[in-house]
Amino acid sequence: MQPTSPTLKNDASSIDDTLTQHFSAREGIALQDFADSESARPRNLTVGPGRDYDDESDNEDLRSEEKTLLPQPDLLQRPSSIDRRLSYVEEDEARPPVSLPRKPKLVSWSDLPHKGQLAILTMARLSEPLTQTSLQAYMFYQLKSFNPSLPDSTIASQAGILQGSFTASQFFTAILWGRASDADWGGRKKVLLIGLLGTCISCVGFGFSRSFVQAVMFRTLGGALNGNVGVMRTMISEIVKEKKFQARAFLLLPMCFNIGVIIGPVLGGILANPVENYPSVFGENSLLGGKQGVWWLKHWPYALPNLLSALFLFVSAVGVIFGLEETLDSLRDRPDLGLRVGKYMANLFRRLLRPRSHHYTAVTGEEPINSPIRSFGVESFDLGTLHRPPNERRANIPRPQKLKRKLPFRRIWTRNVLFNLLTHAFLSFHVGTFQNLWFIFLSTSRFDPSHPIPPSHTTQRLPFSFTGGLGMRPRSVGLAMAVLGVFGISLQILVYPTVNQRFGTLRSYRWSLLLFPLAYCLAPYLSLVPSSKDPPAQASGFLVWMALAGVLLIQVIARTFALPAAIILINNCSPHPSVLGTIHGFGSTVSSLSRSVGPILGGWGFGFGLRKGVVGGVWWALAAVAALGWVASGLVYEGSGHEIFLEGETAEDRGKEVENWEEGNRAS
Repeated sequence: MQPTSPTLKNDASSIDDTLTQHFSAREGIALQDFADSESARPRNLTVGPGRDYDDESDNEDLRSEEKTLLPQPDLLQRPSSIDRRLSYVEEDEARPPVSLPRKPKLVSWSDLPHKGQLAILTMARLSEPLTQTSLQAYMFYQLKSFNPSLPDSTIASQAGILQGSFTASQFFTAILWGRASDADWGGRKKVLLIGLLGTCISCVGFGFSRSFVQAVMFRTLGGALNGNVGVMRTMISEIVKEKKFQARAFLLLPMCFNIGVIIGPVLGGILANPVENYPSVFGENSLLGGKQGVWWLKHWPYALPNLLSALFLFVSAVGVIFGLEETLDSLRDRPDLGLRVGKYMANLFRRLLRPRSHHYTAVTGEEPINSPIRSFGVESFDLGTLHRPPNERRANIPRPQKLKRKLPFRRIWTRNVLFNLLTHAFLSFHVGTFQNLWFIFLSTSRFDPSHPIPPSHTTQRLPFSFTGGLGMRPRSVGLAMAVLGVFGISLQILVYPTVNQRFGTLRSYRWSLLLFPLAYCLAPYLSLVPSSKDPPAQASGFLVWMALAGVLLIQVIARTFALPAAIILINNCSPHPSVLGTIHGFGSTVSSLSRSVGPILGGWGFGFGLRKGVVGGVWWALAAVAALGWVASGLVYEGSGHEIFLEGETAEDRGKEVENWEEGNRAS
């Protein structure tokens, strides 16, 4: 056996010295740990001082092992044991690990939190547009029934006043309702309930009105008692706090509007004047009317659809009383008799349905809005408290101090708040005016060359000198209004969430505003589309309905993206959470003012155009207003909802707000 060369022995000794240094380090490992390593266990090799190797082949194996032994990371760089501690200089100079941002998960409808509470708010919101759009199917003819001798131009002006009276009264009371919803003596739930019941009373009174003055009075009463739009937006923002869910959560309100636009006009058109439309059922010698017919339906021909609307509002109010939780932070812990009765009734129904069966309630992972565990972030507590009395157990739950200070009124008016309100005013003006002009335009008589109105306008001359409407009856008006809702709800469910997540709220908002002027410029030309029937019969035929659907599609696409985005921008421009209800109150006030002035001016302009033979003038003026709104949107940016921090709010609160805002921006 040949002796091992000195060079090889020295190399082996250097390996031993290196291992010994690692074994003696502060975070070193035991020899047995190293022996257990697979990569540190060479085949047929014994390393140690003064030891010989069997033959030359072993020497070759040793040389190959030496080349691979030192660079192995699992031998000398095991992070759990062998890594040496960095010096202070190295720690200071070391760069922090770079974490690549994860692609946010697309939010679906099933991911929304507190679906039960959102469902109650959705039902409450649905009842209002259903009521408002139901009126539009027959309002023109109800006003004409007050005084059949009035011309269409006067009826158009009255319709604008009647439509604007509701929103005008909202303008004067929306801020008051917003402040009441922020106050401890009021609250979100109480204000919402007053609005639903007040609108219910207004519907009943409007249905039984016999004059234009009475109709305006009841519409004004309903608007004055109704500040629900701003309150609902505030409640959604308090129920769904994470910004990544807001795009879908705030979409619920415009979706309710489109559902109401589908159902309301159809019901209104079907139920309006039932004695004339269904004489075999309600008329004289009919199934329900007897010899004289149904007297009250003959005396108040438009009461039936209003009674149905009042029923929807009353059912929604009952749902709010027994199922909706208060979201105002200072009132969350106060006892709610309505919720207690609602839970008792729900348990009673369960027992009646399953009298002898044992059942369990699944834990959803969501705590109620007013739960102390959810409200105060308590993740764990002593299980021993479960054996204590309920009052003592509740008292032991840790509760952080709530912020009592509110942002002063003078500090609300930031630059972003002002520009958001300005763009919201433009949007509400032309959208509200379009809704009023649309059903007037559909109901207005067609241009008849044999009986021209005005008498001097005997021929239609393009591109600007033409007049007339489509002359549709209430059923057809209701169907045309329902087309608008069908387009809207389809786009909101299938298209809006994906596009909003792809391009963001602000960008989709600005792009959508460009479509409004196009729709308004094309709308008056519908009166010139060839019809299958000659005037004075209503316009009908394939071309008429295709053109009508095309104009509506453009307007609905714009509205589908603009309205939810406007709500989100108004919500996020709030400079402090303590004035969120007030900000939404101001948003509702601006919207109400615009929706009051717009229909009144629009109705007057439409009547003026009929008298002068230029029915498109008011539509083109509306397109100019929409273009100004698009220009103003360039001054808006999306805020965080908490840009001003008061004394006593910690840096941790600021960090949470910023983190939530950034996460929402990544998700959207």
